[in-house]
Amino acid sequence: MKHIVSVSIGSSKRDKRTEQELLGEKVIVERIGTDGSIEKAIQIIRRLDGKVDAFGMGGIDLHIACGRKRYTLKDAIPIAKAAQKTPIVDGSRLKGTLERRVIRYLDRHGVVDFKNKTVLLVCAMDRFGMAEALQDTGCDLILGDFVFVLNLPFPLRSLNALDRVARLVAPIAVKLPFSMLYPTGDKQNGNKGKNTLQAKYYHQADVIAGDFHYIKRYMPDDGIAGKIIITNTVTEEDVQWLKQLGAGTLITTTPEMDGRSFGTNVMEGLIVALLGKAPDDITDQEINEVLDRLNFKPRVEILNSAQTST
Repeated sequence: MKHIVSVSIGSSKRDKRTEQELLGEKVIVERIGTDGSIEKAIQIIRRLDGKVDAFGMGGIDLHIACGRKRYTLKDAIPIAKAAQKTPIVDGSRLKGTLERRVIRYLDRHGVVDFKNKTVLLVCAMDRFGMAEALQDTGCDLILGDFVFVLNLPFPLRSLNALDRVARLVAPIAVKLPFSMLYPTGDKQNGNKGKNTLQAKYYHQADVIAGDFHYIKRYMPDDGIAGKIIITNTVTEEDVQWLKQLGAGTLITTTPEMDGRSFGTNVMEGLIVALLGKAPDDITDQEINEVLDRLNFKPRVEILNSAQTST
């Protein structure tokens, strides 16, 4: 039996453990939150190191990217280094493969008519594969990296524009305390309501895509009726909340497991465990082959059918 543990600096209220059978093998998938504590995450990883098959680094990325340029988040380094025996991954490889596949699948099968939609991607550097795939669909793309991460009123409209500003800003931003850049701990359970800088960009969009904690943190409590949400890491409570707000369709890039769509770090850890190889030795082709064998398809759930349109 394989055991995959995501150690997240997010809220412990979102913890989950489930047992699944995949490719003829039983696996335990577990998520443990530390309520914003990097120190506690390091302690848990050290305690379980060598006793589980793969770690996922949850609630924080080791790297963010734009084009071929990667930027390393300072606060993530000690978490990654805490694992000496068990492989640890942050989900970035899967964001570049699975999430790119998902957008192409939705576009090719007509699940979402992207070309005639305005799409708000709350943070492209966190999901560059998704960003590239969305731009390729011909949608009207709004990149919210400055708006959602730095709380600045500067939406971007292309990946070229993002690359130009990222070269100036990212080297500084990645050295900041991560809690200044992303909702961690109990902030993942809250919502700032409609009176925020970010609210108008939700109203402009037909599709809201990207990290769920950014989406939830700044989601206005009005004006999202019928909108399509493309994300993951949602709990059953999150689904009900989106439904109550009037969202039309929920699409998660990772499959539902026992009522939960886990983060890409969990799914990447799962693939590493199934292949039994060091993460750096696994090619994108091997990842795609395992995804094909697992037959992972996006979860598409109609929340409010009367208001939903593709």
